Amino acid sequence: MVRMRGVAVLVAAALALSACGSGGESPPSAQGDQPRVLKLWHYESADSAMGKAWAEAIKKFEASHPNVTVKFEEKGFEQIQKTASMVLNSDEAPDLMEYNKGNATAGLLSKQGLLTDLSEEAVKRGWDKLLPGGLQTTAKYDDRGVMGAGKWYGVPNYGEFVMVYYNKDLFDEHKVRVPTTFEEFTAGLDTFVKAGVTPIANAGAEYPAQQILYQLALTKAQKPWLEAFQSYKGEVDFHGPEFTYGADTFADWVKKGYLAKNAAGLKAEDMGVAFMNGKFPVMISGSWWYGRVVSTAKSFEWGHFLFPGATMAPGSSGNLWVVPEKSENKDLAYDFIDITMSKEIQNLLGNSGGVPVAADPAAITDPKGKELIETFNKLTSADGLAFYPDWPAPGYYDVLVAGVQNLMNGSKTPAAVLDEIAGPYEDNLADIGN
Repeated sequence: MVRMRGVAVLVAAALALSACGSGGESPPSAQGDQPRVLKLWHYESADSAMGKAWAEAIKKFEASHPNVTVKFEEKGFEQIQKTASMVLNSDEAPDLMEYNKGNATAGLLSKQGLLTDLSEEAVKRGWDKLLPGGLQTTAKYDDRGVMGAGKWYGVPNYGEFVMVYYNKDLFDEHKVRVPTTFEEFTAGLDTFVKAGVTPIANAGAEYPAQQILYQLALTKAQKPWLEAFQSYKGEVDFHGPEFTYGADTFADWVKKGYLAKNAAGLKAEDMGVAFMNGKFPVMISGSWWYGRVVSTAKSFEWGHFLFPGATMAPGSSGNLWVVPEKSENKDLAYDFIDITMSKEIQNLLGNSGGVPVAADPAAITDPKGKELIETFNKLTSADGLAFYPDWPAPGYYDVLVAGVQNLMNGSKTPAAVLDEIAGPYEDNLADIGN
């Protein structure tokens, strides 16, 4: 079900087909003569690549829809993650919302009947051409809420992946080279610890810590294991070599001082700000930080590299625009999505530190932007997008947060934590009939 082979080729195809995207102009019948309001929610910070692109999309939308005002509300990722089902089942639902992709989130809402089927619009507006093959995996969900096939319930318009950000100044100060192997990476981490420096910025109360554990597991994983875990195409042994290595090594990294124990209660924002302030040599996190690091981290030189020793990394096409079933302005929501897929907005995304899917390659002139896209293409050309650890089961995000916090504070052994995360996964399989 997960069709990711040759995604780099598909991204290139999407770029080549970018001219097919509409500029988002709405026909007079859709605009109407009466003042209207498009209620929009997303959780991208204003200085991120996506935040900049969506802000420009709002301006372009209002210019092309003179009788429509966009009422934008910035929500927190955690806020939407925890309350979406309740909000979308009420009269408070927005007309258009950014939402996390995967079985446990968009898949669950589609199964609950809370999202609009976008299949007809995807074909009519050419989104299916701009997002061919593997880029559609997170946009489509079947009747069980499992991604990869079925109807369109969301539209992703950027790519994302987890990488290693590093502070070049601190690496130079401590004579640490950019690693090409896992052994070189841990040797560098040891060098920082010996100098009294905690090397890796981290946050246990939200997604960063669980993504590090998953990345460690991926260093021992092959494609069949990934498809079993993410797509239910086979049994998953939580005490097999993949998760055992991930949990054992994560716990060992805490003991060695690579990861701070007191980061168990920190949030992603705390982690990102600390790295951007130059307090840590390394941050293992997603490309969604990239544009913000570009605009914020001015006091030191920095770079990035893929996690050494792994052929796969957490990543996928980006979060989804979804249209709640209770939206009162679905036509406007479709027009706004169209604008975010336009060449103008996609080019802005790429030049602001994002990974566009429908830009003009020649228009990406920012050096840091080009570097990021090159790394994404390197990963996808190796069929290396491994999705995210919390996707397989509803509520699994919180299960993983609790699990890694237990590893960080030492309250449970790695084996006990793996038992803890295995239960909800296996319960979900029973619920969907696998």
